[in-house]
Amino acid sequence: MDGSVSIFPINGVPDIKTGDNLAVIIGDCLEQSFGNLIDGDVICVAHKIFSKAEGNIYDLNEIYPSAEAKEYAEKLNKDVRKVEIILRQSKKVIRSFKRKDQNEGVMICEHNLGFISANAAVDESNIGGNNIVITLPNDPDKSSNNLQTTLQERFKVRLGVVMTDTFGRPWRLGQVNVAIGLAGVPATKKEQGNMDAWGKELSVTEPAFADEISAASGLVIKKASKTPLVLFRGLEWGENNSQGSDLLRKQEEDMFR
Repeated sequence: MDGSVSIFPINGVPDIKTGDNLAVIIGDCLEQSFGNLIDGDVICVAHKIFSKAEGNIYDLNEIYPSAEAKEYAEKLNKDVRKVEIILRQSKKVIRSFKRKDQNEGVMICEHNLGFISANAAVDESNIGGNNIVITLPNDPDKSSNNLQTTLQERFKVRLGVVMTDTFGRPWRLGQVNVAIGLAGVPATKKEQGNMDAWGKELSVTEPAFADEISAASGLVIKKASKTPLVLFRGLEWGENNSQGSDLLRKQEEDMFR
């Protein structure tokens, strides 16, 4: 069907350990599932397998909290060691709060990479073991580009890579996957100056293309099914040098900070 897009969760991704060669592992999984890739395919990869391979994992038993961490931990009923990691990952804490119906409060932080998220994206799920937390990769765009380069050489096709994480959204319930690292794929598609279906000129329309891909990947990624890798086929996109940070709104345009 013209204009259709197919989304395939890729099975067989093993538990990733520090030092693993993701390009080889992911390439093997793609080859086992498809044999070969098609020019224009895009792969969406959950950041956690990058973080694991790159060693962005912390044993809380080895963390010594600061006085600031202790203050937040007492206020929010959070593990003081986890709070310390959150603070290390943050440029600043924008808001912190704990409702009466919450067992543990939340810190809304500006991550060192610029993303605004709960607890600076420090997470405890899908890691294994107790007292272990995982953080974002140090440079998601670099990691995405390295993966893209290696896979393009292996499969001899034009390939896009989107690295994702799961964020909440202001004024809306639930979480969706968003793009935090890009290789080849445009961050947005600028429609300004084009015409709508009624011949009216578009003045502000700019779909968040990479975030749309990321959110759609969440339809087939299941937390308990170990499917951190998703392939998109049929998307229309041109080669682009966008970065994950291109999706961040400039602070001077932010009405809520």
